[in-house]
Amino acid sequence: MRNKIIVSSILVAFSLGGCANMTETQKGTAKGAAIGAGAGAVVGAIAGKGKGAAIGAAVGGAAGAVAGNVWSKRQEEQKKQMEEATAGTGVAVTQTADNRLKLDIPSDISFAVGRADINPNFRAILNTFANGLVSNPSSNVTIIGHTDSTGTDAINNPLSLNRAASVRDYLTTRGVALNRFTIDGRGSREPIAVNDTAANKAKNRRVEIFVAEPAQTPQAN
Repeated sequence: MRNKIIVSSILVAFSLGGCANMTETQKGTAKGAAIGAGAGAVVGAIAGKGKGAAIGAAVGGAAGAVAGNVWSKRQEEQKKQMEEATAGTGVAVTQTADNRLKLDIPSDISFAVGRADINPNFRAILNTFANGLVSNPSSNVTIIGHTDSTGTDAINNPLSLNRAASVRDYLTTRGVALNRFTIDGRGSREPIAVNDTAANKAKNRRVEIFVAEPAQTPQAN
């Protein structure tokens, strides 16, 4: 019984996500609900020796219904806008697997070594980015700062967080509400290159910005 519930939930996730007559928002919500149900069923089945699977599926489905992100027309427009604004700067603008807009900003245009104040040539990019956020008030923003491995965690961890905070604070001056932001500093814990050369260390000193537009549960008619 437990296995049937789990398998059924997974199948529902794929079938609902592919319904042709659904909007992108509804698809994201349906996937989130079904995947949440599958996860809930697993937890419920384990905790309740099979008896809790149905309850877990229901609870997981409710949570999953608001957990997914959608890739909306506004997200696509902001992606194109940022690609144009950052062309030739080294900033990578991508759509993530979980439907978030991601800006990967290298250190040579964002912050000086060991500093958390924003470089002047970074402000123009942030100005354009802020305009897109203001026009899409339903999205939320996660900013993550990173450093290279030079120095200790006692220096790198607060430095990376302060860099993320500087980006957030600048964007708020451009009209983006403070409650839309989540920030984090990862220090040197998540390098994207080996910290063995100056060039690789520069790659690791970066700021990542993610914009997500959460799927909304469709209202009953």
